[in-house]
Amino acid sequence: MIAFVALVCGFVFGWGLLISGMVQPAKVLAFLDILGAWDPSLLVTMAAALMVTGAGFVFARRRAQPILTEKSQWPTASDIDRDLVVGSVLFGAGWGLVGLCPGPALENLASLSPAVIVFVVAMGAGIGAVDWWRGQRATLAQRNLMPAASTDG
Repeated sequence: MIAFVALVCGFVFGWGLLISGMVQPAKVLAFLDILGAWDPSLLVTMAAALMVTGAGFVFARRRAQPILTEKSQWPTASDIDRDLVVGSVLFGAGWGLVGLCPGPALENLASLSPAVIVFVVAMGAGIGAVDWWRGQRATLAQRNLMPAASTDG
């Protein structure tokens, strides 16, 4: 049942990206170009996403137990650390340079655009590199060669 719900949520998310224009790098770049030919139309998309997300969090917080699982998995980390800042900078740089973030990039793979394929491959390589790096840090921390880093958050 959880896989089916995830599939439906992904389908709705994908349609939302498509309808809003988030899969069009030129539209995203025009939205980010606030000092040039700014296109504010994606503000509607972001406002709608915030409203739906906010309502969903309110609903989820009021429930004693989740609907499809035994326990909620709320994040516990709240500090702004190096990993968060570096990840945010890399996300913003990729979005600003290419006009794609991970969701729209994966959806754009259907276009078979070489630029999108290169972006997704590079994104996957970056994710793999971070996973490898964190594994190396954890291994060194277990051997008491360096302090452990928080992986939560």
